[in-house]
Amino acid sequence: MKKVERINTIMRYINNRSQFTISEIMREFNISRSTAIRDIREIETLGMPLVAEVGRDGGYFVMHNSLLPGVRFTDNELKALFIAFMATRNAQLPYLKSRQSLAEKLLALISNNQQDDLVLLNKILLFEGTNPHNPDLLELSDLPQPMLEKLIQNLLVDSYLLITIEEERVIKTYGIYLLHLYHEKSLWLMEGFDLKEEKKKIFPVDGLTDVKPYPQKKRLSQKKILEKLNKQQEEINFVLELGPTAIAQYKKYHPLKASISYTNPYQATAILKNFVNVKKPEELIEMTNWLLFLGEDIKIKEAPKEVLEGLQKRVGCLKEKLNR
Repeated sequence: MKKVERINTIMRYINNRSQFTISEIMREFNISRSTAIRDIREIETLGMPLVAEVGRDGGYFVMHNSLLPGVRFTDNELKALFIAFMATRNAQLPYLKSRQSLAEKLLALISNNQQDDLVLLNKILLFEGTNPHNPDLLELSDLPQPMLEKLIQNLLVDSYLLITIEEERVIKTYGIYLLHLYHEKSLWLMEGFDLKEEKKKIFPVDGLTDVKPYPQKKRLSQKKILEKLNKQQEEINFVLELGPTAIAQYKKYHPLKASISYTNPYQATAILKNFVNVKKPEELIEMTNWLLFLGEDIKIKEAPKEVLEGLQKRVGCLKEKLNR
């Protein structure tokens, strides 16, 4: 008997009894004590409220009036969940150690007809990160970043963190107040307020070697952090509208600090608002190169004259080279 089938059968067995023991489960299903205990723990995580009684005659019983009601999904809701799950292949999701076990549990809860529909969808639909020759193949990139779960576990308790990161083979430690954790350009990134330098920074999770709570005595209050962030907020001087082709290019490459907001439900148009520091030549060159990379499916609504001049100069140089 497969694990998923066994656990479902044990749940039905438990649900028909007011009390049971580990020994009864072992005899009934012909499993070892350690397996029975693991199965009971997994059943508890699924939402069945079991109470353990200690002592010679101890065992388990289900709390009265506390059994969680069964969740029923419509066919369309089920397909939506499955498609969303498929679309996250090779996305380094936290907590996701095995897609296979999750898929088995989902399929075990539905009818044969529904299973056939999901299997067909899995064959037909291909998403970014899917191997077209073998859709079921998961690349190594699907494995979660080792420190990601530890980071999130700490975040759930406290946003003040002491992080240790390897940067260019040098180990550095930062005290931060974490603002956002996000996935971009196939990387997990932390946006945090550096408590020592008192400014916003972005750190790659890939370089993270340790994370723990930041000491209480050295903390800056959340109110003061927000005040400092508001003062440091740079004035928007660059506004760009993107069409579908430009959005596709944006997804291939964009500067880390450049983020778009979609302006229609189908994510076919978007707007980008940013600050370009015209006093930094390297930033002007990067912005010019990126605008050319986006292509013609853009509208520049607002930009510093230095950006427009740099763009015209680059276009002029390209035309001269083509005419030679």
